[in-house]
Amino acid sequence: MEEFVADLIKSEDDELLFNEIMTRYGQDILQLVYSYVRNKQLAEDLTQDIFVKCYKALHTYKQNAKLKTWLYKIAANHCKDYLRSWYFRKVMVSEKMAEMTGSSSENVEQAVLEQEEEQTLANAVLKLPMKYREVIYLFYFEDMSLKEIESVLGVNQNTVKSRLKRAKVLLREELEGFEDGQ
Repeated sequence: MEEFVADLIKSEDDELLFNEIMTRYGQDILQLVYSYVRNKQLAEDLTQDIFVKCYKALHTYKQNAKLKTWLYKIAANHCKDYLRSWYFRKVMVSEKMAEMTGSSSENVEQAVLEQEEEQTLANAVLKLPMKYREVIYLFYFEDMSLKEIESVLGVNQNTVKSRLKRAKVLLREELEGFEDGQ
């Protein structure tokens, strides 16, 4: 992928490059944005804004980092800016988390249990404070390395490790509380 992108950048065909970026990373960026805002419609709107921002900034991409890391950094910063905005703080819109995709298990009862567990885990992750939620999402759901997360979030790698460790503790406590019927 990175070689293909490098070739497209050299060809200076911004439209083709942008279409390729949207095709390859559109869903990933949407999921990342949703992890920040927890609202499907809002996540779709912000994702469009992010891709407009990326298109306008394509000429600034220097290939020092992976394209995916560059895009995630833009997306994470855009989401944080939105969450700090007056509009978000004053006009809060809430929506239940989108229904998780079902299991392909033959056993219907097992599929229902698996879906409930996934829903419980997703809800627990979404309840975490932002600084913990984002590291959990990037590490486990996007399979990013600590170094990539450091680059995306703009924090020291040791800070990423600390937040990841604390997030696991908070998740464990939340999930144990759920099992105990709290």
